[in-house]
Amino acid sequence: MEKAVENAFHRFSALLLFLFIITASQAEDGGVLNREVKLSKAKGTIYQLLKQVSDQSGYLFIYDSQIIDNDKVVKVKKGNYTVREAIYAITEDDKLRINIVGNHILLRKDNEEKQIKSAQSAGQAQDKTTAENKYLKISGILYDRITNEPVIYASASINYTSIGTITNQNGEFQLMIPDSLRQYIVKFSHVGYQNQEIEASLLENQHVRISLDPKIISLQEIVIRVVNPLDVLQKMEELAEKNYSSKPVYMTTFYREGTEYKNKNIDLTESVIQIYKTGYKSNVNSDQTKLVKMRRIVNRQTEDTLFTKMKSGVYSSLTLDIIKESPDFLNFGNGSPYQYTHTDISVIDNRRVNVISFEQLPYTEEPLFKGQLYIDAENYALVEARFEVNPKYVHKATNWYIERLAPNIKLTLQEVKYIVSYRPADDGKYYVSHVRGDLKFKVRKKNRWFSAPLHLWFEMVNCKTETGNVKGFSRKDRLSPRKILSDTKYRYDKSFWEHFNVILPEDKLKETILNNLNEITETTSSEE
Repeated sequence: MEKAVENAFHRFSALLLFLFIITASQAEDGGVLNREVKLSKAKGTIYQLLKQVSDQSGYLFIYDSQIIDNDKVVKVKKGNYTVREAIYAITEDDKLRINIVGNHILLRKDNEEKQIKSAQSAGQAQDKTTAENKYLKISGILYDRITNEPVIYASASINYTSIGTITNQNGEFQLMIPDSLRQYIVKFSHVGYQNQEIEASLLENQHVRISLDPKIISLQEIVIRVVNPLDVLQKMEELAEKNYSSKPVYMTTFYREGTEYKNKNIDLTESVIQIYKTGYKSNVNSDQTKLVKMRRIVNRQTEDTLFTKMKSGVYSSLTLDIIKESPDFLNFGNGSPYQYTHTDISVIDNRRVNVISFEQLPYTEEPLFKGQLYIDAENYALVEARFEVNPKYVHKATNWYIERLAPNIKLTLQEVKYIVSYRPADDGKYYVSHVRGDLKFKVRKKNRWFSAPLHLWFEMVNCKTETGNVKGFSRKDRLSPRKILSDTKYRYDKSFWEHFNVILPEDKLKETILNNLNEITETTSSEE
């Protein structure tokens, strides 16, 4: 049993080598803007005061956060206002352009419009490429409208396409889309929230704040009945052939991995990787990877550091396709060491999902997984899984995640967490959307009294799925997913990411990148 569990963990673990969001834009809607609202607060941030207007009007605000300072504290007179008057009073700008777009109130400045048109005209004069080669950028922050907290790992995608990305741990996103899709709808979604949708062209060249409303499922909306978790899991297994593709596809992904020692970023590798992804019935070893672009940023300014290398991070991302590479907690037949319970009902993409929680049986003391499976209540597709090594026994799994260790260092595993999400593409099949793994250790060096935290993580987001004319890569173009990516040779260029979609770096990573970007050394060849 112990050996089987160890093998299961090795399928999911990165081996660590210790060496070194529908309508077109409309004119001002007097009906909405002339509604009466009451401002009960005389002082507050622009965000807090606009939220009062939003709560009473039922409309959500979209504006460029680089033009309207969300955190600016302003004073207004308490009393009744029209929505328009309230906006002008709160922003202290009566020249704002106000448009009603769906259930959103879009705020703009005249000079902003002129700047956009000017930039577009200049770009057209300079860019002699065809329209198919032009891209527009949409960026901003996704946040919870109630708590104002960032919504992390939320999906930002284009309806009826397979193009998308996710928000980072600051709730920030950036989406690059072909100019030909500017009239398409951008959809923002996350488990437990109502979707937000808006036309891409209205968000172009802005850094917007998009709010998501938590979706509360009332008892009136559901038929109260007992949900048998094993029945749900059995249905998920039976309908896998309908929900997941059995044919190979191409995926263009953004992959990154990093190391933090003493809460400082000391190593970051970012890359665009194409994947020849075989059907869900095929073994993960039949998947192929190809490196498109890559950069590595290392911060070694501190003397007391720890040099680590993550082995097989890309392979672990492939293995985390748990529909394809079934982990032990999805083997729920007789003899399973897990117990399953139906613990909640949530929503994703305006569809209801059942939340099935699992954890190891109380009499087992081995480090097994515990977590939640989010399964669509209608088609029984797995849309998300969040799981971790049982915190009670995680220290026992330390050696399973280490390949080599320097003799003067002692490591103790503190936490191992994974997240896997699936989203449907335009062919109706579900494909891996995002995977992430976080491993945290306690490090103590020889002759040191105190230990220090070490955090290793890897993350992959599927930015585009292609289903036509799919063939395997030639041997010379393949990148072995099992190798140490940070050791891969690459050629760096200044216009590095171009039109590729990426996960934006969080605040701490931004600092590391800015401080070290000029020190990136260019090698003479791409990955061989």
